[in-house]
Order: sequence, then C-alpha cells, then structure tokens
Amino acid sequence: MAKQRATRTEECPCGSGRGYATCCGRFIDGAESAPTAEALMRSRYTAYATGRTDYVLATWHPSTRPAALDPDPELHWLGLRVERTEAGGAADAEGRVAFVARAKRGGRAQRLEELSRFLREDGRWYYVDGEIAPPSG
Repeated sequence: MAKQRATRTEECPCGSGRGYATCCGRFIDGAESAPTAEALMRSRYTAYATGRTDYVLATWHPSTRPAALDPDPELHWLGLRVERTEAGGAADAEGRVAFVARAKRGGRAQRLEELSRFLREDGRWYYVDGEIAPPSG
C-alpha cells in the first residue's frame, strides 16, 4: 500500500483535530521548525503516516540516526495518542514524550507504546531515542 501525502485541507494525522497545513504540515514542508518536543513527535508520526521518511531522518539526532529507513508498505497508521510530556518546551534543552500509536498490518491491529527522548540544539528539536513498551496481551 503506497502512502499518500496529506493535503493542505485534510485533518492532520497526528490527531490534533487541526488541518494538516496549520498543524504538522508547516514543519514537514519546511516552513517552520517544531517549537516543542511534542510538536516534533506529532510531526514525525504524521511523516511516518504519510510516507515522508525524508522528514523523519532530518529530525533524527545525528548521534542515533540510521543511514536509511525502510518503512513497511503494509503498515497503515491509524492514530496517535499523547500520554504525557516531560519538559520539552520552547525554552528547554531536553524533553520526553510518551505516546501510543495504533496501526494495522495485514488486517491485524498493532500498538506502539514509546517514551521518546528529544534534544534541542541550535534552536531545533531532534528525536534521539525511545523506550518501547513490550507488547501487551
């Protein structure tokens, strides 16, 4: 299944309830940098959901960034819920965001629960790494 880019008028995949262009689209399309760790996390989820791996890699901290991403074409992202944030504001240098992302692959539902760590360097937020919760069930 090929990912499709969100249009400017569609609701943003991150679940904010806002339009793509006024939510994550402005970060993904390069008009602005995400002002907080949570905004970066939401925009990275949206980038995964819309196939924008270029943005995912560009917002990954160089110390942990993989050389390339090979997204699963069968994985369809369904929704995001932010559980909590720890720091990560516009004046912070570090932050953490706990979230649950839902997906479907081959008709089977999946959940990704992660506590992601972010750093702000030279005014830009970067994803560093995350602690993934073991699958429940």
